Amino acid sequence: MTQASLPVIDDLSQTELAVRIGHLLDNKTKPLRSLGRLEDLASQLGCILGTAEPVLEQPHCLIFAADHGLARQGVSAFPSDVTWQMVHNMLAGGAAISVLTRQHGIALKLVDCGVAHALPAHADLFDFKVAQGTADASEGPAMTREQCLAAIEAGREAVRACPGNAILLGEMGIGNTSAAALLLARLTDQPIAVCAGAGTGVVGEAFARKLQVLQKVLDRHAKVREPLEVLACMGGLEIAAMVGATLEAALQRRVIVVDGFVTGAAVLVAARMQPHVLQRCVFSHLSHEQGHRLMLQALDAKPLLQMDMRLGEASGAALAWPLLESACRILREMASFDSAQVSGQSA
Repeated sequence: MTQASLPVIDDLSQTELAVRIGHLLDNKTKPLRSLGRLEDLASQLGCILGTAEPVLEQPHCLIFAADHGLARQGVSAFPSDVTWQMVHNMLAGGAAISVLTRQHGIALKLVDCGVAHALPAHADLFDFKVAQGTADASEGPAMTREQCLAAIEAGREAVRACPGNAILLGEMGIGNTSAAALLLARLTDQPIAVCAGAGTGVVGEAFARKLQVLQKVLDRHAKVREPLEVLACMGGLEIAAMVGATLEAALQRRVIVVDGFVTGAAVLVAARMQPHVLQRCVFSHLSHEQGHRLMLQALDAKPLLQMDMRLGEASGAALAWPLLESACRILREMASFDSAQVSGQSA
């Protein structure tokens, strides 16, 4: 696959359907706009799915997992082995996202696109391993262009392997908040000090050291500006795969539920390639990770929740899921003034 073969995402705005949905919402048995952002969400979901009676079908949570060579520089409070160990935990049903997807009836699938450990075959594990983790981005590009494109294709393939019309994006990879901070800093021209946060719990002198390492990465790749090149130099295999998943899900007009900081970085890259992907994205929450607010501003995105979470794993996406279901039901099931024979609001 080449960059030229990446999908082109069309514009969903200003359609007759959007106007019709707005009229339907305005004539529900309620004061005008009294359901606030739930109405915006209902309109967005209807436009994505192409219907004024949207139904969310067979939602799938995809957790993209990979390791980072940069983790050897001490940018995380946890060792890299935690990546594969947490993949096992998720497959065994013991992780936070395992609990939340069970609660809401969401299928959970893991995608190995670069875990530096052999993983046993499992019905809920897609083996799309591109490499045994990335290289150390402070010493050279994290990925070759070929690896980056292969990871993007892996993400697209993972989406194609899942039925349904909604994808919840999640990730697992020790060191990936550093990669996300690097992507944010370079793509928005912001200093790394405002883009990087504690991640897994790096504080004090360790955090100062983390900032030094990340600045070294930015300096080494100072001339790299084009989004795909930035992704290859600084991103992770799982982030690249989520870029592919975002592009493919947008192409198929699936609802894309974005989790937190790391998934947001993937969407940021995808949006720099194809801006209309953002029309298909629902941003679930504002993470406690320092750079996430800045990232959401760069995406012109309004998160649904603020729970001071920074776990990743699509945990915020799963928590927000009932709001999407409620928005669809309001649009489908709530009566109009005419159908309920209720007097409308006076002019």
